[in-house]
Amino acid sequence: MSSVSTRITMTPQQFAKMSKIIYDRSGIHFPENKKYVIESRLSHRLVELEMDNFDQYITYLTMGPYQMDEFQEMFNRVTINETSFFRNEAQLDVFEKAILPELLKARSGTKRLRIWSAACSSGEEPFTLAMLIHRSLGVRLSDWHIEILGTDISEKALSVAQQGIYSNYAIRSTPKLMLDRYFKADGHTHVLSDDIRTMVSFERHNLKDTIAASRHGTWDVIFCRNVLIYFDDPMKKNVVSMFEKQLAHDGTLFIGHSERISSLTNDFTQLEIPQGFCYQKCEFIESKTGS
Repeated sequence: MSSVSTRITMTPQQFAKMSKIIYDRSGIHFPENKKYVIESRLSHRLVELEMDNFDQYITYLTMGPYQMDEFQEMFNRVTINETSFFRNEAQLDVFEKAILPELLKARSGTKRLRIWSAACSSGEEPFTLAMLIHRSLGVRLSDWHIEILGTDISEKALSVAQQGIYSNYAIRSTPKLMLDRYFKADGHTHVLSDDIRTMVSFERHNLKDTIAASRHGTWDVIFCRNVLIYFDDPMKKNVVSMFEKQLAHDGTLFIGHSERISSLTNDFTQLEIPQGFCYQKCEFIESKTGS
């Protein structure tokens, strides 16, 4: 039996099967040059399950009675949920100072605002957005119905989000004023205030599931940052198409700073705002400009 320190190697054929399982269930694409990632991150799991090779694991993952639970375990190990509060603060400034005021003005009649943080990992992003809205609305907050939904495929990440307790690493980019206002230090952890926690709800969602996404109706803002980079072009197009369908006519889509969608769709136009990395529907842009 392999020791814990021994890496169980994966053949090209086994990698092809594993990468297909991951792609079929999540849309995440692992190219051949990433075989070592899956191999290294799952070797220890095989040892835990007392398996000698990846063929046994593939069988367990596809035919075993606990295959859905194991997929979650496997997915948690092969992906890295790298996130933090106030990540890419310049882009968040664009949201708070350019996009949010326009939306609040446009929704002044209904006083209803809906935001979707897709692939939110352990919740830092939607909670950050909640803090920005809380700060912007101030005493007017009670007059508004704010709905912020954080979704992710990882139940483990969502369980962290629902607890609202974070490490020093998670709050490393948080401005001191926001840290003092919305967190309470508890030893080496930071507990998020109930005012912010109650503004956000969480649920598990796979970005491949367009039907589940449609049940939520339209959103005024969609954040999906640093996720598309893990998809191949067909999956990217499907996700962007889904966002187009679920975004309000005057809504805004935010993506990661290293991501571009102009080659994937003709439905969105990137706004010419430095550090914004945000898009609106072409028809809405045209209606504003009169072109």
